[in-house]
This record gives sequence, C-alpha cells and structure tokens, in this order.
Amino acid sequence: MKAVHVAVAVILDQHNKVLVARRPEHLHQGGLLEFPGGKVEPGETVLAALQRELFEEVGVQLDISEDATHPLIQIEHHYPDKHVLLDVWRVSRFSGEAQGREGQFVAWLDLNELDPEAFPAANREIIAALRQAN
Repeated sequence: MKAVHVAVAVILDQHNKVLVARRPEHLHQGGLLEFPGGKVEPGETVLAALQRELFEEVGVQLDISEDATHPLIQIEHHYPDKHVLLDVWRVSRFSGEAQGREGQFVAWLDLNELDPEAFPAANREIIAALRQAN
C-alpha cells in the first residue's frame, strides 16, 4: 500500500481564525475542506516541506522560529487506497495574504465553525487537538 508523509499547517491569524482550503473535486477526498500542506519530498525536512507547500498553495511565508511554529499532532490514517502520516504544525506567525494559488477556495474560519464532517477523516483529529490546545 502506498505510504504518504504529509506536512500540514494549522495557521491561526491574530483573531484566532484558522486558514482552510477546499480540495479540488478531481483529487482524493475532493470537495472536502483541509488544512493547507503537502507531501514531504525525499531528503526534505518537514518544516522545509511546510514552507514550500504553503507558499505554493496559498502564498504565505511561514515564520518557523520556535515561538511561532511548533508541532501540534502526528496522525497515522489508513484509507482504502493509501496510508498517510500527517505531521501537523501550529503556526501563529506568517507573512503574505492567503489566496488559493492553485484555484482552490480558501477561507479563515473561527475555530468553533470547523465542522469535522466537512474534512477528510484523517483531519478530524486535528480539529480535536486544536480545540483541546486552545
């Protein structure tokens, strides 16, 4: 079975809103909301992948200093067609204005507005961990 290591960012703005994007319909889990991020390439660190993916996908530069970016949770999830390891980081400082650079819908949602059912199953634990941390 295919294994995929994914770097994921839970980006919180100054109003404690969370950045989410909608997965394109043609992709695995298409149409669902997700936290931005992407695959960790061979030889790449998780933070390097996070910086690269966030800039490519939503146009933001992460501040990766210890007081601005830190691990939130690691989740292993088995889908019928693949196994994913989500390496989730909480980000409190960034620069740039978030936009869907790949044509995807992006929005800032209040933590209380996050409906776990609107996310892929693997992401639901992220929402629970984030709510517990706040």
